[in-house]
Amino acid sequence: MNNALKLFFSFFSILFFVGFSQAQTTDLARVEYLHIPFSKGNQSLNRFRVLAQLPIPLNDEDYLVIGGEYRKLDLDFEDRFPFKTSTIESTQRIESTVGYIKKIRNSNWRIAAKTGVRISSNFQTTLGSDDYIFLSAIYAINDVKNKDENGVALGKPYRIILGLIYTTTPGRNYPIPLINYFREINDTWSYTAGVPKSLIRYSFNEKNHLQAFATLDGFFANIQKDIVVEGKDRVGQNISMTNVTLGLGYEHYFTEHILYYLYAGHTVYNEYRIRNNERDDVFVIENNNTFYVRTGIKLKI
Repeated sequence: MNNALKLFFSFFSILFFVGFSQAQTTDLARVEYLHIPFSKGNQSLNRFRVLAQLPIPLNDEDYLVIGGEYRKLDLDFEDRFPFKTSTIESTQRIESTVGYIKKIRNSNWRIAAKTGVRISSNFQTTLGSDDYIFLSAIYAINDVKNKDENGVALGKPYRIILGLIYTTTPGRNYPIPLINYFREINDTWSYTAGVPKSLIRYSFNEKNHLQAFATLDGFFANIQKDIVVEGKDRVGQNISMTNVTLGLGYEHYFTEHILYYLYAGHTVYNEYRIRNNERDDVFVIENNNTFYVRTGIKLKI
């Protein structure tokens, strides 16, 4: 891979790992399952995810948002590797956040700030400092609906999010800017441009929707007992995944706010790595492209 392409994927993987995904979500709750079979050998990845966000109105326009998320990720190793695979077969992430959203008077703009703590680890022993990641973020959000509160048409809906995010993930000692843009073209077509997901969406009706998407996904977890890899002079201190997937998705709305979704595709960039805390590679578990499927149920605003 040439240097320019490495820089491209490095930049977007940074955006993922600092938590950009939650900047875009309007989900109040989500239950999700992901499966990625490895293209070589008999390994596979399975992830279970639960997310909840509770907006608490402070007045007619400002909100306090309490959030929580749990992820359990299992790596199924069947082949032989030059390290003890049981150390990283299961990792978990537990996150708690609090946010504040304030509407700017006489405009469609809102200012939001969020802070929180994330525990991401293989939980072999009691928790240590390396298992904790602290995060903070600030956003400016312009969300324009197709009608105002009096029912007057405002044109085609759109939403733009600008922000800056910082976490204490090892090797990430600087804040990251972000931008996300959504636009409704007409009653049938809409699109979103951003990270971790860009898509174009076709609506058959109010209940059934099809989309073509490009998405960035991944994880990061601390390894509590460092991994010693045969033939390597570095020890593994964390494990991470980054993949970029192209695919198709289907959404079915049971009600206006509750929906089932199924996204399937094929990765165009896919890496599972064991690294040290200076982000030096220790061992590449997988770097071949493969199939990807993600499904679940959401409760949306």
